Amino acid sequence: MSLHPTHPLLSVDQACSGSTPNECDSDDSVENDVNVECMSNEASDIFSVSSSTAVQEDGFSIPEWSVPINANVLSFDFKKLGSITQFDVILMDPPWQLASNAPSRGVTISYSTLSDDAIQSMPMHHLQTNGFLFIWVINAKYVKAFELMEKWGYTYCDDITWVKRTVNRRMAKGHGHYLQHAKETCLVAYKGNVTSPAGGIGSDVIYAERRGQSQKPSELYDLIEQLVPEGKYLEIFGRRNNLRDYWTTIGNEL
Repeated sequence: MSLHPTHPLLSVDQACSGSTPNECDSDDSVENDVNVECMSNEASDIFSVSSSTAVQEDGFSIPEWSVPINANVLSFDFKKLGSITQFDVILMDPPWQLASNAPSRGVTISYSTLSDDAIQSMPMHHLQTNGFLFIWVINAKYVKAFELMEKWGYTYCDDITWVKRTVNRRMAKGHGHYLQHAKETCLVAYKGNVTSPAGGIGSDVIYAERRGQSQKPSELYDLIEQLVPEGKYLEIFGRRNNLRDYWTTIGNEL
């Protein structure tokens, strides 16, 4: 990956490192979506971007070239973000809300969930004109996920199955209403003009160890970066474990 700190969002705390917003002068001759060295004061005001060299109290270290934006995705100014840069890939793992007598089937859910309407209301059209959408979906929300993709202007094209395994390389079975679940699915869609590699890349099956609750396999990022090399990558609903070099990650748990 040869992407340099001239990434439009890395500029907030990399190219402008050590400068206050007022000290960071913009160059009108440089377009916003490439080789931007500094954000305008107005744009930087809406972002809470952690320092790339920051080390949390628990010892967690933020990847050097990642762009974590700590924000509530429901009130975040995606229009402003989209005016600064458009993304080639958007990855999201919505906190789907289940409506049943026993929605978690005995599993304690340690995060807040969102209604279908709240997820659907997200202004995705501001972020991407041409590119791919990867969206993790649970069994009960397959139909809704397809409705969301269509509403947002995407066309379904593929899916990726994560088969979970234990540390002993056995299939990691979980809870389920009828069958024990040992996999999760990520739907893939596109909008506008995209380029597909001849013959495809990688595999549509990831066989990887089960992580913590709601934590997805890092192998998916490798797959995405093979599909769209040196792209502009955005993850929504991200957590600290999702932070990755050259990715912009938005979430309220960063």
